Parts: sequence; structure tokens; C-alpha cells
Amino acid sequence: MRRRLLAALAALLLAATGAVVLLAYVRGADARALAGVQTVDVLVVDQPVPEGTPAQELTELVRTERLPAKAAVEGRVTDLDQLAGQVATADLQPGEQLLAARFAAPEDLSVPGTVAPPEGTSEVSLLLEPQRAVGGRLSAGDSVGVHVSLGLPDGTGVTHSVLHRVLVTQVQGAPAPASEGEGTDTASSGSAAPSASLLVTLGLRPEAAEAVVFGMEHGTVWLSLEPEGVDTTGTEVLSPGNVYDKDYS
Repeated sequence: MRRRLLAALAALLLAATGAVVLLAYVRGADARALAGVQTVDVLVVDQPVPEGTPAQELTELVRTERLPAKAAVEGRVTDLDQLAGQVATADLQPGEQLLAARFAAPEDLSVPGTVAPPEGTSEVSLLLEPQRAVGGRLSAGDSVGVHVSLGLPDGTGVTHSVLHRVLVTQVQGAPAPASEGEGTDTASSGSAAPSASLLVTLGLRPEAAEAVVFGMEHGTVWLSLEPEGVDTTGTEVLSPGNVYDKDYS
């Protein structure tokens, strides 16, 4: 019994010694392979990095490796401080080198022709005829008022300016210009009236978005251009009973 125990311990010791020798040989081989070769430190993705990940969250997701200089990719990131304030523009997979070209500032990722909605707001899109959207002259960055008209059971209706100074974040579907030769006398009548509908996107807080959606579902919505300085006071719910009682001068 004792002989078997001694034999098992000897075998275990030999296996451990062999593993240490093999590891030392491998490390020595790596060192010999790099002997006389210029090397550089490279940041390599260690765990999957989803698109949109802020650079400040990369500390635990990347590792540093020493590679031959000729194996280092041009444009590599050598310090995470280089990416301060930026986010990943694509999914990054383990093993790939960290490249500056795969990161950008969030504001640079906006779709052309759009502006970011105010913080704490969501975006709602309205499909409107040009006359309901300032003749189709709206563009991203404009501020608008939102006016809602609702029908009443007695066949009349009410109208109210429910929102003011709302940011337009995008306008799609520019009105189609009149074709040349259609008989429009632009010299006497001005520019041809737009005919295509517009998809106007607004940045709204959730409670304001409710009012706009309600108006679109159960009535009609008009937008008015409200540049800085427009006096939005004095509005009230208008109905057949009071629409002509106000002083509009």
C-alpha cells in the first residue's frame, strides 16, 4: 500500500515538474522569437464591446499585449485617454486591436438634417399636409407651436394652442416643386404651392406627446413657426361661442 502511495506521489511530482519545464520553454521560445525584434504595446479587445459603449467603460473590456511593431495596426489606440468622450461606432470582438477609427463623439453620429431632441424628451412624428406645416418651410432646429382642433358631438368644434416652442428634430419628404411647363406663372404668382406631405418629427416630453397624438387621432393638428421673441400668451380654447368675442388687434 505504501509503495503504491509513493509511486502516485512520484508520478504527481514528475507531472508538475514537466508542466513547469514546458511553461518555461514556451516562455523562452516567445522571448527568443522576439529577441532583436522591435515590439510595441497594443490595446486588444478582451470582451465583446457593443456599439455605443462609452470609452470610459473600456477599462475592464480590453487588455494590453506586446506585439512586433510590424503587427501593430496603423491608427491603434495606445491610451484610453485618446478616446475621452467618445463611443464605439460598431460592435468590437475579442482579439481585435483597439482602433481610433472605430470611435466617435456622440454628436458626430447624428443623421444629417437632424438635431438631437432635448434631454428628457422623446420624438414623435406627424404626417402633415404642407399647409398644416407652415407651407412646408419647416426644417430641423425650428421651434413650432402645436394647435389642435377637435370636433364636438353637436357638429361644432374647438381649437387650442396646446404647446409652444417645440423643437423640430427632423423634416422628411420635402414638397415636390412644380414641373417646368405645367402652366404655372411663377413670375406673377410666386413659387408653386407644395403638394407633397411632410413627416415632421418633434422632440416632446411624454405628457406633451400624449396631447399631440390625441390631436392626430381624434382631430387635426396645425404647426406654427415660433421663432425667439414670439409672444405666446393670451391663447385660450376657441369655440363657436367665443371665437369672435376676443380682441385680435
